[in-house]
Amino acid sequence: MAKKKEHCDCLNTVKPVRDALDVISGKWKLPIIISVGVGNDRFTDIQESIPGITPKVLAKELKDLEQHKLLKRTVLDGYPVKILYTLQPYADTLTPIIYSLKDWGINHRKVITKE
Repeated sequence: MAKKKEHCDCLNTVKPVRDALDVISGKWKLPIIISVGVGNDRFTDIQESIPGITPKVLAKELKDLEQHKLLKRTVLDGYPVKILYTLQPYADTLTPIIYSLKDWGINHRKVITKE
């Protein structure tokens, strides 16, 4: 019976972690969220702030983040048309996770390089 409970406890942790990783995992999603969060609100500004991201990949990732209600895309009429990206309030829930990942990454680099 204890094994079955441990299995359920594991699944109750693994499933929501997997759900979270499905939204924010990959090479580009968190860098995009960070970029927009520091004030880069136009496509080209976001692209220039993230070395190596292609326009095609950025467009896809922006759309994904918008679908997950983390980013808002606003089209401003005029000539030329202006498109701005801003973080939705829901994206603020990622702030402590991003800072925890940053701290972990700094520490991990020290562990690996033995500094």
